[in-house]
Amino acid sequence: MSAVGLKPIVEVQFADYIYPGLNQLVSELSKSCYLSCGKYPVQTLIRVPIGAYGGGGPYHSGSIESTLLSIKGIKIVYPSNAADMKGLMKSAFLDPNPVIMLEHKGLYWSKLPGTETAKTSEPAADYRIPLGKANIVQQAAATMLRKGDTCTVITYGMGVYWALAAASFFPGQIEIIDLRCLFPLDEALVFESVQKHGKCLVLTEEQQYNSFAEALASRITHACFQWLDAPVEVMGALSLPAVPMNAGLEAAMLPSAEKLKKRLQTLLVY
Repeated sequence: MSAVGLKPIVEVQFADYIYPGLNQLVSELSKSCYLSCGKYPVQTLIRVPIGAYGGGGPYHSGSIESTLLSIKGIKIVYPSNAADMKGLMKSAFLDPNPVIMLEHKGLYWSKLPGTETAKTSEPAADYRIPLGKANIVQQAAATMLRKGDTCTVITYGMGVYWALAAASFFPGQIEIIDLRCLFPLDEALVFESVQKHGKCLVLTEEQQYNSFAEALASRITHACFQWLDAPVEVMGALSLPAVPMNAGLEAAMLPSAEKLKKRLQTLLVY
């Protein structure tokens, strides 16, 4: 469709079912522009419902961002609320590159408790968010910052709401950065926040080991080492082959506000 001048928007339901299409993503969409020296660019927006909630089980709950980010030539966006979804979708549609938009199913209609603020008004008819521009969801208080009693949480998607809930136990001490776009990444804002606070936790719903979040933590350590008061922390899901269908096991696997609260208590002591 793109080759004949159309701008296709495709939906894959759900993230777990994108794997049969990896050959097309890796061999065709991501490489076409590069291998043709720009003669045959592929412009497309692929929407992918993602994430776990409510016992969806192993084929309706997975997080796949690290897999997608290993494919060079594709941009990845991950909104956490309706306004950002519109702004990013417009920019993704107009971008000349293939873009994958990951949309957490639990944030549709704010299905999960504590995510009511994901429902937002439309800022403007032509509202757009530039790809690669993160957002400061919550700032720490200046008085706490001067005391050195603050930290920053770098996250995206459902992680924004876990971070907001956990931060309520530490008034004025937590800055929250919503990445909104995983590639290209707003490194400037991330590094600025880490350098300001000296303590950082990268939060993801994805299984933690060998993840994008761990790679980002390494990048932060390298760029911000002289400003760090503590090692960069990473919090993600347990590294299991799939999300369990049993609701209790699902909760045990996934991050939560309560689990994050305990990690922040330890981090803030440094």
